Amino acid sequence: MKKYLFGLLLVSGVILGACGNSEAPTEATGNENASSNELVVSTFGLSEDIVKQDIMAPFEEANDAKITLEVGNSADRFTKFKNNPKAGVDVIELAQNNSTEGTQDGLFLDITEADVPNLENLTDSAKEVFESGSGVPIAVNSIGIVYDKEKVGHEITSWDDLWSEDLKGQISIPDITVTAGPLMLYVASDYAGQDIATDNGEKAFDALAELKPNVVKTYSKSSDLANMFQSGEISVAVVADFAVDIIKGATDTVTYVVPESGTYANFNTVNIPKDTKNKELALKFVNHRISEESQKAKALSLNEGPVNKDVELTAEEASNKTYGEIADRAKAVDFKMINENMSSWVDQWNRTMNN
Repeated sequence: MKKYLFGLLLVSGVILGACGNSEAPTEATGNENASSNELVVSTFGLSEDIVKQDIMAPFEEANDAKITLEVGNSADRFTKFKNNPKAGVDVIELAQNNSTEGTQDGLFLDITEADVPNLENLTDSAKEVFESGSGVPIAVNSIGIVYDKEKVGHEITSWDDLWSEDLKGQISIPDITVTAGPLMLYVASDYAGQDIATDNGEKAFDALAELKPNVVKTYSKSSDLANMFQSGEISVAVVADFAVDIIKGATDTVTYVVPESGTYANFNTVNIPKDTKNKELALKFVNHRISEESQKAKALSLNEGPVNKDVELTAEEASNKTYGEIADRAKAVDFKMINENMSSWVDQWNRTMNN
């Protein structure tokens, strides 16, 4: 990944939730009385069984530890944590917008390379995310276009194609309040020929108003997208790459494309709350999460782009991930700027897309 692409920062309410990839109800447990070999880890709810098997179990075995999971979408878990930071969470994994906000609010421990040696092995872009104060990156995802070529009748190769009149009533885009929502706003601003940071998204919303006739529905869960493709309700969608396999699992007639002009990226990150009861074990966990072995395991089982530079994937393994050439085309978004504008953007989004 090109280093200059990611000098970033990243979002808030969101988004935001896909997420990062996180779309499950929350199950919580406290650890006020935890012993030194117990951790409460707040993490994304997607594919919980795989997370337990591929990420948590190896750490437990290597450290004679017991992990209790609190799962759910990033926004809900972060709000819960903000309201009660002393509730007993030792480690929290979040979408970049939420971790950026938490860092700005002083909720997390400072982490150094002395604490977490594997920080040295992050990709350049992931290092810049870490250095910007957005937490320790554990995965990178980006957005692209998934479509049913047979129903559309032609190839889709660029973001601008979404505005084509022949796609009227065929598209779904992410809601502003999920992780990919603000990334879609960047795409709309590009279509309008405007740097989103210079007008706080004004032209982006003009472009969305132009796109609206093509949009059947906005979505908040990738599972909803899978159902809409399967039922024939939509034939095109803007989606984060981690959800592509979910959609293809529901309908095998779709194609995923990342336009040559590039894409926009989001990092999922891990932080340690200041009030953790088990700092040393929490630091070991963070080091484990960004190890080469753990990063490759999650890349293969959860379709997430790795952030450890030593991870090597075959062309088949890299499919539908922010890796290699796709990562090189991925551009940064400014989640500090997004967080500052999110409240007004949600209002504008509802007026533009939901009425």
